[in-house]
Amino acid sequence: MALVERVPALLRERTFRRYWTGQTVSLAGDQVSLIAIPLAAVLVLGADATAMGLLKTAELLPALLLNLPLGAWADRQASRRRAMIAADLGRAALVLTLPVAYALDALTLGQLYAVAFGIGALTVLFEVCNATVLVALVPAEHYVQANSLVNGSRSMAWLAGPGIGGLLVQFLTAPFALVADAVTYVVSAGYLARIKPVEPAPAPVAKGHFTEGLRWVVRERSMRALFAASATVQFFNFMFSTLFVLYATTELGIGAGLLGLVLAAGAVGGLLGAVWSGAVVRRIGIGGSLVAGFLGFTLPLLLVPLAGGPLPLVIGVLFLAEFLSCVGVMFADIAGGSLQMALIPDAVRARVMGAYRTLNHGFRPLGALAGGLLGTAIGLRPTLWIATAGAVLAVLWLLPSPVPKTRELPTREGESVVIA
Repeated sequence: MALVERVPALLRERTFRRYWTGQTVSLAGDQVSLIAIPLAAVLVLGADATAMGLLKTAELLPALLLNLPLGAWADRQASRRRAMIAADLGRAALVLTLPVAYALDALTLGQLYAVAFGIGALTVLFEVCNATVLVALVPAEHYVQANSLVNGSRSMAWLAGPGIGGLLVQFLTAPFALVADAVTYVVSAGYLARIKPVEPAPAPVAKGHFTEGLRWVVRERSMRALFAASATVQFFNFMFSTLFVLYATTELGIGAGLLGLVLAAGAVGGLLGAVWSGAVVRRIGIGGSLVAGFLGFTLPLLLVPLAGGPLPLVIGVLFLAEFLSCVGVMFADIAGGSLQMALIPDAVRARVMGAYRTLNHGFRPLGALAGGLLGTAIGLRPTLWIATAGAVLAVLWLLPSPVPKTRELPTREGESVVIA
């Protein structure tokens, strides 16, 4: 009995447990694709740098182009869950075309680009619908726990997925390793088919339907501040991430194996951050946790351009930076996700999340481009100082807003929710 009581309350509830299991399996499969598709391009088709850039662009472009229109479409649907099932099955079918084409000696880079774009588009559809389905499954007092569980699964996927994907590629070849990812999408669809959340009624089509999500964000002070802070972090963090591997290997002299261990430390930090987030929110409140998360995510990364000296010291500094930063990003993601779940009205939820994802993904390539140009013009270390310091300053968007003083999750009626 004592052991059962230690299981999170949501996992003792069958419907949420089915939803979470499907999400966990699918997230693990995504990590296989993350390594297998690029390796198929390089090892099977001999892709050069230009081809790899086009492949990455095909993967990211749907998030920039389709979040707003698909969010508007999703808010008009009676069953977002069915759209998620269709997206899962569609992604499975697209992934399976790659090993089939490889077996027939017909695999081309053009097919890889098309599959990457198609998977990206269906992932956008899945995610904008998921925002509404998750709220329909979870009572408000368990929003933080739900986000902790889902983000914990994501961290576990980050930790184990690349290794599993690498082994599958080694033993099966890259195209056939993708069969595992296709299976995870089918499993996710199967679990979604076994739940029946009571979803909100579809929003009526009216003038301004497409832009209502953006207009709602502009009007709501807390969400406006959160969006601005997130966009700032995305811009500067992609400046940082664009140059980090190059800086670590060329200027700090870290080999690929050690660099992989450093990144694994980040995944462990993310997992622990997801575990600790509930206690942190109960102690300092939802707003305090969000501010602490933004600072916890960005401040440790200042250690990266500061790193220097003997190799063991450099490795230790990078371990600490990655670990603490990933703990912080989990606090920010879980507190921010829970606040969004509480604040956004059901009638515009998919459109607001579409606007949010468009903003986030829109600033990523801009940050990456700025990082590359600055790194070439002034050097890697100075650019990393700018990127890390700029990311820290993102918290300034939150401080004058109502966010820091928000202790409990608000309800539509202006009351507060006691967080379980």
